[in-house]
Amino acid sequence: MKAHALRFYCYYSLVTHMKYRSSTEIMDSILRSLESGATRTRIMYKAYLSYSQLKEYLSLLEEKRLLRYDEGSQIYVITDKGLRFMNAYEEIRELVSGNEREELLETKLIQ
Repeated sequence: MKAHALRFYCYYSLVTHMKYRSSTEIMDSILRSLESGATRTRIMYKAYLSYSQLKEYLSLLEEKRLLRYDEGSQIYVITDKGLRFMNAYEEIRELVSGNEREELLETKLIQ
């Protein structure tokens, strides 16, 4: 498969997988896209959001003090509270995915 076709396939798979993301999952994606700070454009592309979605979520995350906008550098930066949110969300995802694996094993063992 050629490189551009592979990139398109990966992008298509990712976008179709993210079709039904919860608002919590979207907020986590935005926070993870910040790394050491990011512009609106970078966040929009890394979190796979439209501009209208981005504006709505950035406003919400700022209101909840999970990120802040640095006027001087014109980038968004994650706060300590935002880091705690990401860690808590990751822990919940691990617990849920662990339960799904256990349920699958139990189902196979019963059959």
